[in-house]
Amino acid sequence: MEKSSLKALARELLVSAKSKNSGRSARTVYGGHEKVLRQTVVALTAGSSLDEHDNPGEATVQVLSGRLVLKAGDVSWEGSPGDHLVVPSVRHSVNALEDCTFLLTVAKP
Repeated sequence: MEKSSLKALARELLVSAKSKNSGRSARTVYGGHEKVLRQTVVALTAGSSLDEHDNPGEATVQVLSGRLVLKAGDVSWEGSPGDHLVVPSVRHSVNALEDCTFLLTVAKP
């Protein structure tokens, strides 16, 4: 069994994101390319984003801190701490309304 603090990792990644021009930082906490399930903590500084991209499989976003917008086409959902968003199976983007962190969970077929 493994245990880690998502809160501590999120704080660390947000500090890292603030030092990068992209305003982003991420670390996989479970899984990877050789597994079906992958969980990654992502930090975005206010105004930064994950540009529009395809969904590689079933995915969810659980907001850990801050606020973000998940957008797919003309539809968007705002997320704040504790919110759980199901990522649509179409091209989508994530934009940080303020400094934020989230747990991205992806299950690739």
